[in-house]
Amino acid sequence: MRESFLERIAAGVLVGDGAIGTMLYAKGVAPEANFEHLNLVRPELVLELHREYLDAGAQVIETNTFGANCAKLSAIGLGAKVAEINRKGAQLAKSAAAGRDVFVAGSIGPLGRGKAELSAERIAECFRVQSAALAEGGVDLLILETFSELDELLTALAAAKETGLPVVANLAFGEGGRLPGGTRAEDAAQRLAAAGADLVGANCGAGPLELLATVKRIAAACSLPIAAYPNSGFPEYLEGRYIYRTTPEYFADRAEELVEAGASLVGGCCGTTPEHIRVMADRMQGRSAPASAVVRKALAVDGGVAVGEAPIPVPDTVSGSEPVALGSFLDAWGVEPVITVELDPPKGLDCERVLAGSRALKDAGAHAINLAENPLARVRMGNLALAATIRRVVGIEVIAHVTCRDRNLIGMQSDLMGASLLGVTSILAVTGDPASLGDEAGATSVFDLNSFTLLKLLSDLNRGVNALGNPIGAGTGFTLGAAFNPNTQRMDVQVGRLEKKVANGARFVQTQPIYDIARFEEMMERTAGLGIPILPGVLPLVSGRNAEFLHNEVPGIVIPEAIRKRMAGKTGEEGVAEGLAIAREFIEAAGAKAGGFYLIPPFGKYEIAVELVSFIKQRTRKAEHRGH
Repeated sequence: MRESFLERIAAGVLVGDGAIGTMLYAKGVAPEANFEHLNLVRPELVLELHREYLDAGAQVIETNTFGANCAKLSAIGLGAKVAEINRKGAQLAKSAAAGRDVFVAGSIGPLGRGKAELSAERIAECFRVQSAALAEGGVDLLILETFSELDELLTALAAAKETGLPVVANLAFGEGGRLPGGTRAEDAAQRLAAAGADLVGANCGAGPLELLATVKRIAAACSLPIAAYPNSGFPEYLEGRYIYRTTPEYFADRAEELVEAGASLVGGCCGTTPEHIRVMADRMQGRSAPASAVVRKALAVDGGVAVGEAPIPVPDTVSGSEPVALGSFLDAWGVEPVITVELDPPKGLDCERVLAGSRALKDAGAHAINLAENPLARVRMGNLALAATIRRVVGIEVIAHVTCRDRNLIGMQSDLMGASLLGVTSILAVTGDPASLGDEAGATSVFDLNSFTLLKLLSDLNRGVNALGNPIGAGTGFTLGAAFNPNTQRMDVQVGRLEKKVANGARFVQTQPIYDIARFEEMMERTAGLGIPILPGVLPLVSGRNAEFLHNEVPGIVIPEAIRKRMAGKTGEEGVAEGLAIAREFIEAAGAKAGGFYLIPPFGKYEIAVELVSFIKQRTRKAEHRGH
């Protein structure tokens, strides 16, 4: 008789499979289709995917049943087929695994929005029916995954335990290893262990590197084996579909670190493919089980603002000078490069650091501060109010990024008129990351507008009319900016989009970070006829690990192999120095071709941006001296 799943996981590391939904989508299944229903109507496709993961080296494969619960299936008229879909999903996976020394895990996800209409008893029954059907289908264990509410997972865990099968309990944590309600990863793991989970862990999330930090926190607090199924980084929206760019080699590197941190079962979530699993499985051969929690080191430090902590008040002192409007610098952009610097709004109520950074950058000679709006769909302080505060307290211009994700057409017009009242005069119009990328469970994207129509609305407001053409007064007087991504294989598509943005009122452009000077020169050549300043993004690297993370996990950033090799192995002061050297070389090579520079200091380290602002200013003075 073969070893049980729990015996195997106690002896060594097991490799899970990768994404099911995104892989079925890649195989041509329409995104609006119900993937679980494929178990009945296209079983050969599901069977094919299971075999691809098994051939790649997966030792634990999951059934195609993640959303096959009464709440989700009833909403689409399939409520009567819950048990049938789950049993069939289990049978397909068992069929694919026949003759192989592998395990089949029954996949169970949260109930979704339909849960709100169900009683506590009905919620428990939904999980009980799904668990029982999977057990009847012959699975070896159950994996509860992508839960963002601990109470719901505890209910599912109790139902799953009734089958007598081993149960893996995975949560989808947000930034900082916390659930939306504020529960820490270590506290959640301890409660799941006390409730009878056989493995605890995390899946989904923002990518391998962030999940690694969460696993370290769990490992320091819990003695159970740990499961880790990270996403393949953040997806990039390209030509109508989401693309994941994390390479299999990078994913395998992070998987090895997950095991070193304490994970015993490692697989992949959204965006991972059989090739990701193949490379990871090769690395995991012969890996012994991680050390017990008794000897694990607590490597993570809790961060964030504590609940109930009093906010630090904004200083009442003002700069004594009115900020110089960005339009003034844009009018003279051929004479002096325009320098803007991005700072992050705080995650809580304390904005002293962003104020201190703004002061330092103003003193160094920066022309404007950029404030993103909830980047990556993660909650931060409202940037319009913060922009007005920085202008008042520090006396420097602020470019407020405005996304289309969070406001409908009504709210957008109201907030923009309010921004004008507060004195915010510069706006960068962006579509914004979808809410699904963030860590706010239940949040949805609005997208009444996109970057093109937002620019048109802003131009209308500048003319003194709203979206319906009704007069609003003298007009808002915004200086409008647009974003541009040069790091694509089809730059002509991006240039065409930019031409539309300029036609709709954009007066300046800020780009994604660029590290390839040839790519920069191509961009400048293709956009020369637009007649507006283009500010290339400059994001200084700080380590080899940072370079690999940005290249593999962050949408819109491509770092040439030569640059990554320069950064490889460098950390600490050496890494910062090399990253600054690379940034200076790019600025020097870009020269007068650029309309200026959009500096993006890593991790909010505005001191790095101060150095680059000073470098640009010195370079400009030297050029002026040579001109005389």
